[in-house]
Amino acid sequence: MTKAANPHPDLVDDIIADHREVEEVFKELEKNEDPPRRRDLVEHVVTELVRHSVAEEQYLYPTARRVLDDGDELADHELKEHAQAELVMKQIEKTDTDDPHFEELVGKLIGDIRHHIEDEEQDLLPKLRAACAETDLRELGEKFEKAKKAAPTRPHPAAPDRPPVDMIIGPGVGLIDRLRDALTGRGG
Repeated sequence: MTKAANPHPDLVDDIIADHREVEEVFKELEKNEDPPRRRDLVEHVVTELVRHSVAEEQYLYPTARRVLDDGDELADHELKEHAQAELVMKQIEKTDTDDPHFEELVGKLIGDIRHHIEDEEQDLLPKLRAACAETDLRELGEKFEKAKKAAPTRPHPAAPDRPPVDMIIGPGVGLIDRLRDALTGRGG
């Protein structure tokens, strides 16, 4: 079914679209040398990565565990990469742009996320598309998009990353993050 005939993208399409948006921010980060603009770009990409990761943890990985023979192994690998990226994002959050470590951390985050995207797009997502009915993937896509709207906007490395606990705690943490963002003027 074409996108024109299908007003709701499916889970795989949503995830790939997010990946492309993040890559665009990475490209801008790589060419922009203005420290305040770089900080804004980093904060934006961290917000988007956190939201994306939370939604994947709620819908992508549980589905992979349920429908793929190697789903547990794939999901565990991806969750480990999420945890590592969150630690780097938390370090970035605490580092000033004039600190030489800032650039090192941003470079590490970009490299780690590009690797993660490649893993998902080369292995997990094609397997999931082959194993799931189109209607199921569309329904999961809608849930994924709703989860991103309620998700936290800042990294929380110690937060649970598996349902049902993450689905209960995530929206509350997301609300606190959005209030904090509003008070500090941090855009998402």
